Amino acid sequence: MPMNENDADPVKPAAEPIGAAQPEEPSGRSERESPARSWRMPVTLVLLAAIVVVCWQWYDTRSQIDVIRVELGRRLRASDTAVAESAVLAKQAFEGTREAQVKLSVLENKVAESQSQQVALEALYQELSRSHDEWALSEIEQMLTLASQQLQLSGNVQAALLALRTAEGRLARSERPQFIPLRRVLNRDIERLKAAPNLDITRMALRLDRLIAGVDTLPLRFDERTQAAPKAVVPAGARGVWERVLVEVMNEMKQLVRIRVMDQPDAALLSPTQSFFLRQNLQLRLLDARMALLARDPARFHADLQTARAWMTRYYDTRAKTTAAAMTSLKELDASSIDIELPTIADSLAAVRNFKVPGAKGVR
Repeated sequence: MPMNENDADPVKPAAEPIGAAQPEEPSGRSERESPARSWRMPVTLVLLAAIVVVCWQWYDTRSQIDVIRVELGRRLRASDTAVAESAVLAKQAFEGTREAQVKLSVLENKVAESQSQQVALEALYQELSRSHDEWALSEIEQMLTLASQQLQLSGNVQAALLALRTAEGRLARSERPQFIPLRRVLNRDIERLKAAPNLDITRMALRLDRLIAGVDTLPLRFDERTQAAPKAVVPAGARGVWERVLVEVMNEMKQLVRIRVMDQPDAALLSPTQSFFLRQNLQLRLLDARMALLARDPARFHADLQTARAWMTRYYDTRAKTTAAAMTSLKELDASSIDIELPTIADSLAAVRNFKVPGAKGVR
């Protein structure tokens, strides 16, 4: 510690304790020892102060060490508890991790199995979808083929229109975008058929078939077939045998001569053989008209109908209801025009045949 100037003065002698006996020394020796005493006292005080400071620092340091030791022990105990708890938690976490790994491996196996099953199901679905599309297109192709044949042979526009609408409806219900170009072609042919004139060749052919079948039932204008003689009626008043014989002879004489009134003087007289051939020729003429109708030959069709009408007018009884109905049918058929250019559905049929199902190995 630094010395204060007032603490010790080297000039002044140190104070002596009260009551202490001081030996009397010679004045010369006291003068020599007074400087030594003057500096011993400050040094002693400095040493005492240093010792006090050191003791205080040691005590303070010891107190702090004790506090630190206590705190350290407490913290060590807390850390030991935390370590034990951490060990338990780590063990639980390890066991949970191991169980999770086991479950994860099981889930991975199930996921892999489900993925393989999904791939198999997708492949099966694609195969079934392609098979269903191919089957539907095959059915539509057959439908359109029959409709095209009906349209070419009999001019049945309604049948072809119905087939096209059915095919377009089936493609529309599938909701497949790849069928859109095919549906566009079908709709174009549908619009063309809707704008075409309605020529029902099938109905006309059926009418000709009914006329052909009814030729044998039409009555002729002059029929040479013999009729059965009426049974002789004996009068009630006839008594004897000769009287009855006379009545029968008179009835037989009446059958020898017949008188008929003819409206037209030039009526043809036909034998039974000629009547048979007349009916056969009329049927053949109507059959030829039917063939001309199916072949779309208007010249031959109208010529055969006019010939049949002329024969019926000349040889058949036009007053009969059956003959009049047949003449009316022939007139209506002759007034019909079969020289009409009908559209075809070749574009739709070609589009269906050339359509390729996505994923299929071959072209239809």
